[in-house]
Amino acid sequence: MANLLDIRRRIRSVKNTRQITKAMQMVSAAKLRRAQERALAARPYAQMLTSVLKSLVSRAEIYDPNTGEARHPLLIRREENNITLIVVSGEKGLAGAFNANILKAAWSFIASKPGKNIDIIAVGRKAREYFRRRYPSGKQGEERRGQIQVVAEYVGLLNRVQPASAREIGQFVVDSYSNGETDAVYLLYNEFKSVISQRLVVDHILPVGRIGHEIHEVTEELSEEQRKHHIEAAKHTGVGVRPADTREMDQRAATFGAARVDYIYEEDPAELFARLLPRYVGVQLYRAMLESEAAEHAARMTAMDSATNNAADMIDALTLAMNRARQAKITREIIEIVSGAAAL
Repeated sequence: MANLLDIRRRIRSVKNTRQITKAMQMVSAAKLRRAQERALAARPYAQMLTSVLKSLVSRAEIYDPNTGEARHPLLIRREENNITLIVVSGEKGLAGAFNANILKAAWSFIASKPGKNIDIIAVGRKAREYFRRRYPSGKQGEERRGQIQVVAEYVGLLNRVQPASAREIGQFVVDSYSNGETDAVYLLYNEFKSVISQRLVVDHILPVGRIGHEIHEVTEELSEEQRKHHIEAAKHTGVGVRPADTREMDQRAATFGAARVDYIYEEDPAELFARLLPRYVGVQLYRAMLESEAAEHAARMTAMDSATNNAADMIDALTLAMNRARQAKITREIIEIVSGAAAL
């Protein structure tokens, strides 16, 4: 059995660790609230852009009336020989299985496309480090370095997501698809609605399908045990577990595209549609990055809550061991005194 001094040192060390994990939990909870507010604030713009595009679809000839082929390059469907996969991971660790699940899903997606050329765009430090160790770096439009290669890396964007960052990535994939360098673009990220409502999804973002309707190729929900852990962590930090009620906002935005009104556009509807469609792709990326940021903070908050609880349990166990060691020491000293007195 360890002596009292060693046990006291371990208790002091675990208490210090518990203070750190508790502080990290509260910091993640505060960042989660801000991330939720930013995601909610960006929603009206995305909804109105979607509504405008829906309105333009009914007023512009986006398909050739004779051949039925799409006139915009982002609507043209091709056989998927070259695929671009955008992987949105976290920037830091200490978030439980958050990054591991994303990278595992990316590996599963790659395995499900045998014989295809796959270009990876890594968004987040963890994704960059993972794919850099496994695949060569290359550039689209140049000679391939391998069947699977990393064509772009974006690090530090998720610390505070900016619309300009999403537009940059969106323009990159739009140019690649328009030039025929890729035949499909997929986006892998954590879709976040609330602390207990989030899932890992793979979205098919190019070619653009039905405006305003997401195409989830793969979805992976939270398990019941994970939901319970998230609820407990939210209770300890005061974070709401239910998503904000935005039904009124959604209905108001949807009336623009559905209204039977002949809107007068300053530009030609077809030209306006062609300019707004790339922005629609950028808005999808921006929303995904915001939700991934919120999901990362939620995962870190839950992981630090579990670490704090484990530290408290360890302190209790060490305190019990210390009391037993002290009692054994006192008993031994009493026995030695009694034995010495009896010997006299």
